[in-house]
Formats: sequence, structure tokens, C-alpha cells
Amino acid sequence: MNTLSVSIIQTKLFWEDKLRNLAMLEEKIMGITEKTNLVILPEMFSTGFSMKPELLAESMEGETIAWMKRLAVSKKIILTGSLIIEEHGNYYNRLIWMLPNGNLGFYDKRHLFAFAGEDQFYTAGNKRLITSVNGWKINLQICYDLRFPVWARQQSEEQPEYDLLIYVANWPERRNHAWKTLLTARAIENQCYVIGVNRVGEDGNQINYSGDSMLIDPLGTVLFSNAHEDLIHQVELKKDSITEVRGRFPFWKDADDFHILQDEHHD
Repeated sequence: MNTLSVSIIQTKLFWEDKLRNLAMLEEKIMGITEKTNLVILPEMFSTGFSMKPELLAESMEGETIAWMKRLAVSKKIILTGSLIIEEHGNYYNRLIWMLPNGNLGFYDKRHLFAFAGEDQFYTAGNKRLITSVNGWKINLQICYDLRFPVWARQQSEEQPEYDLLIYVANWPERRNHAWKTLLTARAIENQCYVIGVNRVGEDGNQINYSGDSMLIDPLGTVLFSNAHEDLIHQVELKKDSITEVRGRFPFWKDADDFHILQDEHHD
């Protein structure tokens, strides 16, 4: 119950080519030989960061969800990453949390990247997803959410809400300083582990991605970082170390009490 084994997949993506991406990712996932609890894929892992949801969106009964379920069950892993989902006439940048028993949870990206027009094509979510694994509580978010610290902020007075904060991303290389700085800040201010999983390579809009996938501990120390390589990195997190940090430096107890007011217009 103390350790959590995580596999980070930092990879190039084939632009708007679902079949090639799923075949490539399946080979990577099935090739993982170490025991792992959780495999993390980038944002929009089946297509790249596309603004063509009318062509690329799937339903929750579609091929990619079935693919995730098949791999999670066969490898006995949790598989997570985001993809384009259509539901009730709306399109979502939806993170799927697929469990090894075939059940799933999901999180719809709250902060849509207006700079690239994401808000013109997709509907924002309004609920966070904090899930539990092996005694760990994990907060799941997507890319641009990283710029909005209130959305990730621990909100519990009795004890911290979560132990690990995960961001899946297609974060461009030209703004990688912000990516690396904000991931570190989220770890320090929330006294939690942070994992950021980003893609590499160039997309169909000639935007370059350096990856810079990272693992950061609750004190803000970078335990892993890699730029530009196509890789699978295995990490093992220990619950004892986070408990020790929070006990020795109980800064979380002094946090401001606040509540997030939800918009009702997203539906």
C-alpha cells in the first residue's frame, strides 16, 4: 500500500492518425516488462492536439475506449491519457482513467486553450477527478489547467486531498520554461508529487514539442526530467516520503479556506 509504480510514455504522435497512434502505443505498452500500477499517455494521444473534433471524435463506446479497456485488462494496469470524445452533441478533451477491471472514470479539461481556439470547438468540464490507487489519492488534470493554480489547490482542512497531481499535455517547446516552472510550483504549494507527461516531435501545425516530462517531489526537487527523447520511464513513488515531508513541514495546515464557484453554462 506504500508504493506506486508509474510508467511515463513520452512519445511522438502521428498527426490526426488514430490507427497508427494506437498501434504504436500498444507496442510500447505491451513492451513494458517491469511491474507497473499506472501507465500515463500524453494529451490527445490518439490524434495530437487537433481542432477537428467533428472528424476525429469518438463516443464512450468507441474504438479507443475499447482499446484502452483491452490493454488495461490484459496488462493488469491503470491506463490514462486524454482523447477527443463526443457526448450529447458536445466535444470534450476528456482524460480517461481506465482500471484493470475494465471500469473507468473521466475528467473533462476545465481550462480550454483559447490561444489555439480550443474553446471554439470543445466544451469545458466543471468537475475535478481525484481517484484512489493503493492508498494514494491522485488528482488528474490536462495541459493548460497547469496555468490555473486554484483548480489544483488542496482544499481540505483535515488533511491534504491528494498525494499525486498528474498533468497530461501537448505543451509546445517554445513555452517549456513555463511548463517546468509551474509543475515545480504545483508540487511545492500542494506538498505532493507531480508528474507531467508531454509529447515530443512536431505536429501538423508545425509546432514543436520538447517533452520535458517530469517527476517532482513534494519539496520541489526534480527527480526525473527528459527533453526530446521518445521514451518510457518507470518511477516508483513511496508514500512514506510524502507523509514525512508533510509532518516535518506542515505548511498545508495554514492554507486559506476557499470554495470554487462552478459555472452552470457549460452544458
